[in-house]
Parts: sequence; C-alpha cells; structure tokens
Amino acid sequence: MSKKRVLFVCVHNSARSQIAGAFLKQIAGDRFDVESAGLEPGKLNSLAVEVMREIGIDISQNKTKSAFDFYKQGKRY
Repeated sequence: MSKKRVLFVCVHNSARSQIAGAFLKQIAGDRFDVESAGLEPGKLNSLAVEVMREIGIDISQNKTKSAFDFYKQGKRY
C-alpha cells in the first residue's frame, strides 16, 4: 500500500505549514508522505522552531520551499 501524499501550504512556509507537516510526520509519518511549502517562501520562523522544540520536535534544519516547485515537478497531492 502506497503512502498518501499531503502538502501543507501557507504564505511563507515559515511557521504554520512547517508545524502542520511536523505534527503529521510525528503522528502518522509511516502512512503519509508529508511536505510543506509556501506561495512566497521566506525564512523559517525562529518562534516556530522554539515552540516545536518545547514539545520535542526539531524542525530547526527544515528549509522553506515553494508550492510552485511541487507543481513544476508534476507531483500530485
């Protein structure tokens, strides 16, 4: 059985979509291929990194990505 693909999108891919992706990976990463992206990728929000670290999830090495790059690659989510 193949994993379902999930793409979380927000404006800058700096906090909300990063957090959502990290939670889904933590909870059900064995069942889902999880990515996050933004419409206008920015810089990873240090407060998001700090909040996730407080609950034991490290997103400090995550990179921001463009949602349009996934579209160009032809990936279906």
